[in-house]
Amino acid sequence: MYLNTIEPAIGAKKNARRVGRGIGSGRGKTCGKGHKGQYARSGGYHKLGFEGGQMPLQRRLPKFGFRSKLAKFSAEIRLHQLNKINSDKINLEILRQEKLISPKIKSVKIILAGKLEKSFIIEADILVTKGAKEAILSAGGKIESTDGA
Repeated sequence: MYLNTIEPAIGAKKNARRVGRGIGSGRGKTCGKGHKGQYARSGGYHKLGFEGGQMPLQRRLPKFGFRSKLAKFSAEIRLHQLNKINSDKINLEILRQEKLISPKIKSVKIILAGKLEKSFIIEADILVTKGAKEAILSAGGKIESTDGA
């Protein structure tokens, strides 16, 4: 193989479109750009999604969805899941040991779902909902000074 014999692959290079070369060419007179307007002018530019000043589609459609950055580090525990725990006290470390939460979780909230069969002492680093609080207290449990919910 010699450098002077190298050629591009077939179909890799297309001939430039010859416009404005008469009626018979199929692209004469207006060169395929129609009559007047922004698109017919040289240097006529519009950004992607531009609709001539009309409110563009991407702004007309409703927006939806949200992904919380805190959701990665917080979790919810249901009351019936607490029945599996052997310890009398419940804190983040015990929940991690029992594999109810992953190691990266930093805040936990206990919610009312299912029945509680044991009594527990919930430590201050765990949040408890109103309904779950009543269920824990009625089962003979205790909640140590929680700040939130």
